[in-house]
Amino acid sequence: MALTGRTALLAALGSLPVGILAPSWTGMLAVNAPLSLAILCDYALAAPVRTLQFTRSGDTTVRLGDGAEVQLTVTNPSRRRLRAHLRDAWPPSSWLTGTEQAASRHTLNIPTGERRRVTTLLRPTRRGDRRAERVTVRSYGPLGLAARQGNHHVPWTVRVLPPFTSRKHLPSRLARLRELDGRTSVLTRGEGTEFDSLRAYVPGDDTRSIDWRATARQSAVAVRTWRPERDRHILIVLDTGRTSAGRVGDVPRLDAAMDAALLLTALATRAGDRVDLLAHDRRTRAQVQGRAAGELLSAMVTAMAPLEPELVETDARGLAAAALASAPRRSLIVLLTSLDAAPVEEGLLPVLPRLTQRHTVLVAAVADPHIEEMAGARGTVDAVYEAAAATQAQAQRRRTAEQLQRHGVVVVDATPDNLAPALADTYLALKAAGRL
Repeated sequence: MALTGRTALLAALGSLPVGILAPSWTGMLAVNAPLSLAILCDYALAAPVRTLQFTRSGDTTVRLGDGAEVQLTVTNPSRRRLRAHLRDAWPPSSWLTGTEQAASRHTLNIPTGERRRVTTLLRPTRRGDRRAERVTVRSYGPLGLAARQGNHHVPWTVRVLPPFTSRKHLPSRLARLRELDGRTSVLTRGEGTEFDSLRAYVPGDDTRSIDWRATARQSAVAVRTWRPERDRHILIVLDTGRTSAGRVGDVPRLDAAMDAALLLTALATRAGDRVDLLAHDRRTRAQVQGRAAGELLSAMVTAMAPLEPELVETDARGLAAAALASAPRRSLIVLLTSLDAAPVEEGLLPVLPRLTQRHTVLVAAVADPHIEEMAGARGTVDAVYEAAAATQAQAQRRRTAEQLQRHGVVVVDATPDNLAPALADTYLALKAAGRL
């Protein structure tokens, strides 16, 4: 039995003369028989907690930064009216700091045999699955002097999806894609281009594009135009090893890589290409393969949501083997990893020939914007030392990128805000050049 604040006050007032002889609440109640009887009656009239019935409904997915509503229906099957306070407990990352108490606590007043629905508004601050912990109910008697309390486990899971903040860059990249595909077809033929149409020769056109047979059949000189091929295969590989756990700006490297992967997926799908996903460190953490264009982006977002960086060194050989198994034919392999010297030189460089022998490989990495700020700092002795350290770090990243480029790898190194559009631009450039 739980005593309320009202009970404590009445007990103190009623037992004031003997307060020194009976300092505990039990002693105070023992010398105040009317109050004790009132408390016992109030406790007996409080609706039981164990027999309450609960069901849940509401949102099962939400994008990071948005709100989700989860409804909890409480049924009172007892013969007593339920007057209660209810707490719907979720993990701390389910709410913004300071808003948990207002969002998770509810007041109930349910007549016998009826039900009521309360809504808990979640606003998660991290990706992944958020699972309901327990429902705590404190049922009060009519006088509010005593209460029954108990816990119930009412399972429910809300999956928090990546926010896809780079979606804002998609319209401009789609406009460039339309220029590549049909409106302004490329004039030179590449490995990844197919014949589009003939048009009249314009001064300045490459003479190698002249179609002499078509010219012989008409009075004007005709040139061939080519367009990027469709139905090319793109494999996006997320490195989920320890280097992806570092925070750059306000987000982990892995989250910035996911955002870039989503923009590339949306763009490549509109271009008619096939996109698969592989997340790997020492084993495969997630894989999306063979999905139709209409359901691909949703499947990738769902697969990425529960991914967390693993504090282990990535097995580069295992990653390469998994990538080759997922891409048996010629593909564009986009590896979202770090440009730290040690992991690249000891892990990635030895296995690159296996990948570049058959595929076009693109390595995209998240650069730290704080390093750029440090490199330009001056004015104090500490700032000069920081600038020297930042310059050295930048030089090391450039050397690592140059090593990859000598092996035929395309490198994209950009800050979290610029990685997604930079990767999309590189994809469009490769497509325009016929390298896919």
